[in-house]
Amino acid sequence: MTILDLETQIEGAPDGVQLRAQSIDDVVSVMRVATEEHTSVRVWGGGTRQRMGAPPPEGFILSTAGLAGIEAWEPDDLTVVAGAGTPIHELEHELGGGSQTAVLPEHPGAATLGGVLATARSPLRRSRLLGVRERVLEMTVVTGDGRVVRSGGRVVKNVSGFDLHRASVGAFGSLGVIVSVCLKLWPIPAAAATVRVGSLEEAKRLNRPLAIIETTDGIDVYFWGTDRDVTATIDKLDGEARTGLDWPEDPVARFAWSLRVPPSEMTTAIDRLPPGPFLAVHDSGEIRLGTDDVEGAVELRAWAESVSGTLVLVDHPGPEPPIDPWGTVPQTVEIQRRLIREFDPARVINPNRLPGGV
Repeated sequence: MTILDLETQIEGAPDGVQLRAQSIDDVVSVMRVATEEHTSVRVWGGGTRQRMGAPPPEGFILSTAGLAGIEAWEPDDLTVVAGAGTPIHELEHELGGGSQTAVLPEHPGAATLGGVLATARSPLRRSRLLGVRERVLEMTVVTGDGRVVRSGGRVVKNVSGFDLHRASVGAFGSLGVIVSVCLKLWPIPAAAATVRVGSLEEAKRLNRPLAIIETTDGIDVYFWGTDRDVTATIDKLDGEARTGLDWPEDPVARFAWSLRVPPSEMTTAIDRLPPGPFLAVHDSGEIRLGTDDVEGAVELRAWAESVSGTLVLVDHPGPEPPIDPWGTVPQTVEIQRRLIREFDPARVINPNRLPGGV
């Protein structure tokens, strides 16, 4: 078999040699050829974060859609193993039938498991149930030179040396193409509610809700538990209650941004936002912003970095970002380069996407 046997048409992908892997061996073959020919590989999950970071040079476009599906689900152990190409909505729907969740993004669109992990796209529930990095127990990746590497273990407590499975979250495939993942699950309680409150102070009267989210429409508190617990919590709040978890969508605009600041700076950050819709996840320090005011975003980034925060350009309408998508290059960039060379010596997987053009 040659890699051209994998040729396909990937919806939304740019022109180039488009390949659809059907197995881990297919990914190995593509990586080995890419390294030998010094050709870049753009990994394509659902295509929802393809304009995050600088675009890689023209080369192979590798779809993980053929690596989809649940490989093993152990409800009693609260673990699931799934292929990287598994759509998030399909995975969560299947787990929901057993009253469990992988605590992945609430409105994933076409996003896949591998894509969510590679871009570190966390759920709105992260302040209570942690982010996607903390949910990964084990991961199998294919390195840039075609090695199959497994890190972690399918138990909650394991010791396995370097945590490649955690380091790969947010690495945009630079440490290897994610092909399979074991996740820690969370049971879904019997009842849940969303309450619109009048102030942040009122929302924080509750002890560890699932989330406190502020948007241009107001402030909502999210919580779950037994029927009795949920009813008692609703009675504590003076606001409109809705049954279930009514999660808001991300702001819609031509330019989408992710602002991260220390939680203590959230109120100041909201006051400094340029015009446009926003979604602030209190207690996590994350604000998702939609604004076409690029100059205002540049000013916001300068302030954010002054308080040890970041402002990242997540999406934009053009082929090239109008400004550096990441902001100031971290001082650890050379350490990152050396680490990546151990797993992708020819630097073929999504090159140039990370801060500093890594």
